[in-house]
Amino acid sequence: MLVLAATPIGRVGDAPPRLAHELATADVVAAEDTRRLRRLTSDLGIEVGGRVVSYFEGNEQARTPALLEALLAGDRVVLVTDAGMPSVSDPGYRLVAAAVEHDLRVTAVPGPSAVLTALAVSGLPVDRFCFEGFLPRKAGERARRLDRLRDEERTMVFFEAPHRTAALLSAMADALGDDRPGAVCRELTKTYEEVRRGGLRELAAWAADGVRGEVTVVVAGAEAAPEVGDDPESLAAAVADAEEDGMTRKEAIAAVAKRAGVPKRVVYDVVHVR
Repeated sequence: MLVLAATPIGRVGDAPPRLAHELATADVVAAEDTRRLRRLTSDLGIEVGGRVVSYFEGNEQARTPALLEALLAGDRVVLVTDAGMPSVSDPGYRLVAAAVEHDLRVTAVPGPSAVLTALAVSGLPVDRFCFEGFLPRKAGERARRLDRLRDEERTMVFFEAPHRTAALLSAMADALGDDRPGAVCRELTKTYEEVRRGGLRELAAWAADGVRGEVTVVVAGAEAAPEVGDDPESLAAAVADAEEDGMTRKEAIAAVAKRAGVPKRVVYDVVHVR
């Protein structure tokens, strides 16, 4: 059996009760950082009885076959990362996929999650959300990703390194709007926990002075676009409104076609015939 075990994102007291038992009784513990694992087990007052191996981004692909062999041999393999749930922007997906492919059981020890914690304290809508993880580091690639998220109506959750947080927020303001509501959640559950809320441009200005610690960014989704009728007059008016809001003609035609549920060619013909 493969056990994905969530670990505290800050306070060791948040560790789920099952975590200590799983670590102490596992045949194999695969850890993102074996030094952090030793600190965690010391804090929990336990010792790992099985074999400990490192399993991080740099060796994940190479080490997965050996861990799969252990699973196939009947071992109970427990996977832990530095914080939170394995495979969520952390190592683990390859091993889970391999285990599933071989019809092996995969279970989890539920526990702390920076994604859900940040979402809950952000003050933004939580009924529908999506997790985008880390955006590309290169400015152009990041801008293209954000452009695709401009009309996303669900609340969005992102991870970012502290030294890149200001650049991320500035790029978000450029793509999504200066006043789009957001929240920067820093050092969640730790001593210096801070949640900074405001418009994206305001948050970017705040972050320009430097941000420390683990960072999770939550951004409000776009307001739902009004429905568009499929008659020529409604389509043409919707395209004109979109262009006034800064879209190119091509972008406006595509957006209106999607909202109206008609082919782009229909909207194109309406606009250009008129």
